[in-house]
Amino acid sequence: MAMALRRVYALRSGSPIAQSNSLVPVLSRFFSRSPPYAVKVGIPEFLQGIRGGVEAHAAKLESEIGDFHKLLVSRTLKLKKFGIPCKHRKLILKYAHKYRVGLWSPQAKLVKA
Repeated sequence: MAMALRRVYALRSGSPIAQSNSLVPVLSRFFSRSPPYAVKVGIPEFLQGIRGGVEAHAAKLESEIGDFHKLLVSRTLKLKKFGIPCKHRKLILKYAHKYRVGLWSPQAKLVKA
C-alpha cells in the first residue's frame, strides 16, 4: 500500500520516478486476464485431474454437456439433474472455478520418448 501511495505522490509532483515507472505494469498484474491454456483439455482429462472418484462421471457429462467450456460455466442444479452426488459436484465446481481463474490445470501426462 505504501509503495502505491509513493507512486501516486510521485505522479502528482512530476518527479523522475514517475516518468520511469508507470502504474500500468503494477495494475496490470491485478486486472489482466490469465494466459490461454497451452494443453488442450477436455471433460475426461479435466475430471481425471480432479481425482476423488469424479472421473466415473466422465461419460455421463460428455454425453449430456458435450463441450468442456459449457462444463466450466455449469451450475450445481444442472449437475444435480444429471445425477452427480453432492461431494463430486462440489469438487467439479471448485476446480472449474480454479481453472477459469488460472490457478489450476490438470497435470499433463508424461510421454516416454
